[in-house]
Amino acid sequence: GEGEIIYVQKRIGRNKAVFGCFKFATMVKKSPSIGNKTITIKNDPRILPFGRYLRKTKINELPQLFNIIFGNMSIIGPRPQTDESFDKFPSHLKNDLKKMKPGLSGIGSIFFSNEESILNKHQDPLIFYKDHIAPFKAELEIWYKENNNLILYFLLILFTIFVMAGYPRVK
Repeated sequence: GEGEIIYVQKRIGRNKAVFGCFKFATMVKKSPSIGNKTITIKNDPRILPFGRYLRKTKINELPQLFNIIFGNMSIIGPRPQTDESFDKFPSHLKNDLKKMKPGLSGIGSIFFSNEESILNKHQDPLIFYKDHIAPFKAELEIWYKENNNLILYFLLILFTIFVMAGYPRVK
């Protein structure tokens, strides 16, 4: 979109180290300064036509395999956040989240795989995200950290595949 194929965005990694997170470009270039900024809602006008398909199928996340190879990310872990999004997590949970390596997929992103539609139902998506979704996602990721084992790791990979295939969707 708009002459770019790969988009690199600064994200927060383990110990709040900043790294460049690779994605296929799906939005207009000025999207971080338009509308909800880092929160995307269903039918967001910042999303380019082909970007809708990439985002729906989660193909836009595939370039993050390079982040995994470079050691910035894991396959499973909390999604890497921008500074602005990380600030929306409850203060008492940020310290535990900082210790975790971000992931291509995670329990929070699986549970909220239809987050854009959920946010679209609320008058102020930013407030709903900050007050409800971000705290719940953080709690889920900390639960994963405390209960992580090989079986859970591979189950979450399997659930990620189901989500990419369109099953199940929280309405």
